Amino acid sequence: MSGASGGTLFKQPKAVYAVAFACVVSFMGIGLVDPILPALSEKLHASPSQVSLLFTSYLLVTAVAMLFTGWVASRIGAKKTLIAGLVLIVVFSALAGLSGSISGIVGFRAGWGLGNALFIATSLAVIVASASGGFAGAIVLYEAALGLGIAAGPLIGGLLGDISWRGPFFGVAVLMAIALLATVTMVEDTPRPAHKTELLAPLKALRHRSLLTMSLTAVLYNWGFFTMLGYAPYPMELDAIHLGFVFFGWGLLLAFFAVTGAPWLQRRFGTAPSLYGALTAFAVLILLIGLFTDVRWVVIVCVIASGIVAGMNNTLTTQAVMLVSPVERPVASAAYGFVRFIGGGLAPYVAGKMVDHWNIHVPFVVGAVAVLAGVAVLATGHRTLARADAQLVAGHAGASDDVAGEVADEFGGAPDAIDHELEVERGVR
Repeated sequence: MSGASGGTLFKQPKAVYAVAFACVVSFMGIGLVDPILPALSEKLHASPSQVSLLFTSYLLVTAVAMLFTGWVASRIGAKKTLIAGLVLIVVFSALAGLSGSISGIVGFRAGWGLGNALFIATSLAVIVASASGGFAGAIVLYEAALGLGIAAGPLIGGLLGDISWRGPFFGVAVLMAIALLATVTMVEDTPRPAHKTELLAPLKALRHRSLLTMSLTAVLYNWGFFTMLGYAPYPMELDAIHLGFVFFGWGLLLAFFAVTGAPWLQRRFGTAPSLYGALTAFAVLILLIGLFTDVRWVVIVCVIASGIVAGMNNTLTTQAVMLVSPVERPVASAAYGFVRFIGGGLAPYVAGKMVDHWNIHVPFVVGAVAVLAGVAVLATGHRTLARADAQLVAGHAGASDDVAGEVADEFGGAPDAIDHELEVERGVR
């Protein structure tokens, strides 16, 4: 990511470190509950399909909230939106830890999802506004927080879950409370965006075929991704701490290849061919889990290896959305996030119903078929992607900065901030 020297990168105002710490904790929430899924099922006498609703409620609320976070932030400012998100995460994660029923935890995870959407939508904007070193330094810090959080989430969840299934929820509440206090005291108010986002703009944007094609591809990919994330812990038959280490390895690979593998593939082969290969490889790994669900080491190896292609898929699909979208970036990001998180939310629930009616092999096989269907959907937009790649190579957009922006924006992170800083650095303003 060029441009930011090591000395400049780490000489940052306290406000930057406060928000970066909160980003780490926020991204931990993605894999935090994985190691405790079997324990929740056992302790609360809940079926795996009921436990899977922890993903469903969290992701569906996040999906719907993606439509409104830009509208909110453009009216009350980034800092207030950030604080509102942090407060909601602290409150609902603590309530989840205090709950004594699976339905209660599912409900509180929904509130957690709303807080997370508000926080992630504005965290990068605050880092960009406060960081020294400009856009490049801010992106590196954000990527570092993203990677550390994704990798550490399952490990922390496993360590705390080994003590009690309530541990991960209380752990997030305490860490986010610290981040909230630091944000309130250290982060200065940021100016409101000059342009206010329309409330229904993301939904209207889905009328464009190119954006709809990429969003449907992401839905089908996320179907396989969250089926794996929600159900792979059960056939492993490991305790919480060992599950934590398995998903820690998965998270490390996901974060590393999202930052390094995706840009290399895009430069070497182009966006569409890279996505065809990465999505197909991911489908094969999920299919192997489905076929060899009874063989523990196969499931473990495939889950860890899936981090490689998942990291590349995540960044490449997000980049492809921005390459082909005919609408402004914040609107495209919100529309895309809305559609794909709906797929991620429904997949674990439907997978649970498949397990209840058939067996645990079926949801993985269906997930693999869904990802391959995503390749077929993506192929209908091949020409559009090829044209966008050609423009990128010709210099109509800065390749390295654009790829960096997509990595940072992968989990919803402040496209307004990215666009503004890129324009400043390129001399547009």
